[in-house]
Amino acid sequence: MLDLIEMTDYEETRRSFKYEVPEFYNFGFDVIEKRALENDKVAFYYVARDGESIETHKFSDLNLAANRAANMLRGLGVAKDDRAIVVLPRIPAFYEVIVGTIKTGVIAMPGTMLLTAKDLAYRINRAEAKLVIVTEEHADRIDEIKAECPSLVQLILVGGSRDGWVDYGTACASASDQLSRDDVEPTRADEDMLIYFTSGTTAYPKMVPRDHAYPLAHTITGRYWMDLGESDIHWTLSDTGWAKAAWGIFPQWQLGAAVVLYDAGAGFDTDAHLHLIEQLRVTTFCAPPTVFRLFAQIELSKYDLSSIRHTLSAGEPLNPEAMRAWRAATGHNPHDGYGQTETVNLVANYPAIPVRPGSMGKAVPGFDIQIVDDDGNVQPEHEVGHIAVRMGEQWPPGLFKGYYDDEAANAESFRNGFYYTGDTGMRDEDDYIWFVGRSDDLILSASYRISPFEVESALAEHAAIVESAVIGKDDAVRGQIVKAYVVLAAGHEPSNELTTDIQEFVKKLTAPYKYPREIAYLEALPKTISGKIRRVELREGAHKEATAAE
Repeated sequence: MLDLIEMTDYEETRRSFKYEVPEFYNFGFDVIEKRALENDKVAFYYVARDGESIETHKFSDLNLAANRAANMLRGLGVAKDDRAIVVLPRIPAFYEVIVGTIKTGVIAMPGTMLLTAKDLAYRINRAEAKLVIVTEEHADRIDEIKAECPSLVQLILVGGSRDGWVDYGTACASASDQLSRDDVEPTRADEDMLIYFTSGTTAYPKMVPRDHAYPLAHTITGRYWMDLGESDIHWTLSDTGWAKAAWGIFPQWQLGAAVVLYDAGAGFDTDAHLHLIEQLRVTTFCAPPTVFRLFAQIELSKYDLSSIRHTLSAGEPLNPEAMRAWRAATGHNPHDGYGQTETVNLVANYPAIPVRPGSMGKAVPGFDIQIVDDDGNVQPEHEVGHIAVRMGEQWPPGLFKGYYDDEAANAESFRNGFYYTGDTGMRDEDDYIWFVGRSDDLILSASYRISPFEVESALAEHAAIVESAVIGKDDAVRGQIVKAYVVLAAGHEPSNELTTDIQEFVKKLTAPYKYPREIAYLEALPKTISGKIRRVELREGAHKEATAAE
């Protein structure tokens, strides 16, 4: 198992790291039930849509509710290895269902609330899902496509009743809240527990199975990057459909911390979130860079953020202006971290090492992270290459075993003795790793390698720009030029003068050769369902422009 000491010396922690996976493991029994019986405390605070109604749920409450959900499923004939599409908002039922399915060995497949009927049909049929667990909003969409999904047997509705559907609340109320480990089939640590669908930018989403050892490996995430303990109240901002939501419960509950579950609805209310940090006395807070940028636009001194002792950010580099604003309000920098749906935390800035703004930090203990070329050769310092995980004698903690039924994707990801993350980066002389971009996003201009994120970070500093995306556009002389697609803030209009001003601004913040030689103004950037920018779509448009100009 894992017995991780607090990191006070990074190098010593790496040297002494040990990780063993038991043959059988089940997060529902080995963590939730164990905590309920041995050291019952608050597992989560649920904040209703109004932002005012707050419920306190202890581990014992969660354990009993999960048992009822598990027994409800067993009563419907749902068994180990059956697959369940789960599309629920940030409500307690989401936690009950996830822990309940884990206990029974049912494989939950979380999906974002943004899924359309077409998205749901693809996922159900691709995974041969036997059941769906959704709210009224998605029940309409399921009814629309269920005739096209022959594997579906059970339809379960949370928060209401509907013809042809099982009422989750009523069914759970009549189910027993007791479930012995002997009542269900044991789960091996290497058996599938969850399946996530990655948000495809160039093809249909791939299936990423996560086994029962995955939550155990997240102890690394919680101990080192998140620096969690039993006294912490942690809040990770994420839609329940993304793996980031798992990063917001598995590390925390492994280490006994409480979490915040806020049913915020659509949009993002900065005032409501900041007031909840005050009211709940949140101690550790994790949010994407977009949130910190929004916070930087308001007067943070109006809020009492003194309870926060550690802040985390992930997804892309955080621009200096947002970091400065947060540091002024809380006294410390957000600590960037890096990982994927396919992994646990791989690279991070830790409390025990100095933060280098813009860097992802250093490799997490237990991982050998290298920057390599296409052939697996380790690159010198400051050379851009693929961010890769070395495959040693022991399988790296929390690394998935491969995409479901996708030989081509697996052959591309696992090669030369490494797992290729699909991202590029570079390592400096002190072993800090710097993110450059997705492997297919790197811009090659006049022999220079240019990171889109570096240019986008500079653009984010300009007062007129709300959001941007940078790509390489084909050019007969330079091979590629940097082209920026920009969304302007209110009160600003596109003009030649603004374009020149933006270009000169970027030249002052980065090496001059990185400035965008072309700027296009858009009302909104094209994005995937998960909110990731579809640079492939922008590249296709730029390619057509370049071809037409020849």
